[in-house]
Amino acid sequence: MGMPGSPTVRRRRLAAELRAIRESSGRSADRVAAALKWSPSKISRYELARTGLKPDEVEKLLDYYGVTGSRRARLLQLAKDATQKGWWEDFADELSADYQQYIGLEHEANSIAIWHAEVVSGLLQTESYARHIIANYGLIEPIAPGLIERLVRVRMQRQRVLTREPAVQVDVVLDESILRRRIGDERVMYRQLMHLRELTERPNITIRILPLDAQHTVLGPAFVIFHFVADTGGTLQDVVASEQLKTVFTVEDEQEAYLHTLVFQSLVSASLDPADSRAQIIETAESCWSSGSAGE
Repeated sequence: MGMPGSPTVRRRRLAAELRAIRESSGRSADRVAAALKWSPSKISRYELARTGLKPDEVEKLLDYYGVTGSRRARLLQLAKDATQKGWWEDFADELSADYQQYIGLEHEANSIAIWHAEVVSGLLQTESYARHIIANYGLIEPIAPGLIERLVRVRMQRQRVLTREPAVQVDVVLDESILRRRIGDERVMYRQLMHLRELTERPNITIRILPLDAQHTVLGPAFVIFHFVADTGGTLQDVVASEQLKTVFTVEDEQEAYLHTLVFQSLVSASLDPADSRAQIIETAESCWSSGSAGE
């Protein structure tokens, strides 16, 4: 199933290339701002992809930089694409700007590396498991039942990335405790673990379990690494994201992304291989949650 591009990623690609054009021309951001009668902060915001540029503003920049031909045409098309809405923007009243940005990155990443230590990651959750997770936020901050259902719908719609074309490669490491931590009742847990088993059969998804008795030295909170393959124009560096309760933090620093990649590789090395991980998921489902299998 094909999926439209993410305006979040389009805006970041555009920002990265426009910044590269400015730097290669030897012009400072202040000089460009003065020439176009823009504020220096405007240059900074769009180069960091914190705000977007309208296509006519991109055209002015390209005129100033002297960019012509096919590169100009591609950048103008990219600017136009960046103004389009992502499906998640229909839920803007319920989703924070950070969460919308997270979904946009997830929507178009070429590969995703996920480490979770407490619960099954959102892309792999069943609807009932997700509902319990989201409803439990109400223990900290009251959530209307209707809002819970809309947030569950968002989480389920996010999972469309798993079946998109071209396929996204998803590599997941889950702590073994997740398989044993009760979320909802036995039926919820049994179905969730059976869902993980089914996901292991997909060629673009690899799930590894980090055993509780594994000897490893790298510990830390959950994180996600989004990787983007360079297109015919500008590149987009890896982005690291971390979710804390209802807040999402993203970091685009190259060194931080590299360090998190090393951490993930360490976790992979300490984990069971995919076949043994699948066996562990099935064994835990049958030994801990089998009473939830009635009617399956």
